[in-house]
Amino acid sequence: MNISGTLNVFRLIRDPALCLPQHTVSTFNHLPIPLSKAFNPKDGEQQVDIRAVVLDKDNCFAIPHTNEVHKPYDEKFQALRHAYPGSKLLIVSNTAGTASDKGHAEANILEQNTSVTVLRHSTKKPGCETEVMDYFRNAPDSGVTSPSQIAVVGDRLFTDVMMANLMGSYGFWIRDGVVERKSFFARCEDRLSSFLLKRGYCSPDPKSGFE
Repeated sequence: MNISGTLNVFRLIRDPALCLPQHTVSTFNHLPIPLSKAFNPKDGEQQVDIRAVVLDKDNCFAIPHTNEVHKPYDEKFQALRHAYPGSKLLIVSNTAGTASDKGHAEANILEQNTSVTVLRHSTKKPGCETEVMDYFRNAPDSGVTSPSQIAVVGDRLFTDVMMANLMGSYGFWIRDGVVERKSFFARCEDRLSSFLLKRGYCSPDPKSGFE
């Protein structure tokens, strides 16, 4: 059970825009590389500087409950690895690398199959933002000095995108995923997103996050 996700949903009552992404794509293959290309600052605005990427696993780049890149996404995945080498790319899953992953067996397999580090974290998304920031701050090659230099990519608004907004990072929503999302929470997310966008809610400004 994701206690963090359940508790953090109540934050949406106060601030519904926490679940709104800064950028939306249909599938993993539609991600722009580098991710900063998704934003075109207006005159006088600062250029978005995304130096590191947090990747969700299930229904983002992998079929749920598998620990390998979905084959149609392999070329895009390798391009992302090339654009964000070493510690600049981190997999943060709510399955692999969590306390429910016995002996972190899934995380080990996922790392072997992707050559990307999987975060071992005690709190599930969206509540593991401190653990994510600690990882990047302790990895000199990440180049990260602020949460606004991080993009979080995933298919869940209440976990991946909400964590990005709580951190002050950029949330990239994979709207359609690898397979159709049929869970109750997934349907709630889609309806809430449509409701907020129709009423003109804006996504939080990543630069307003903690330093």
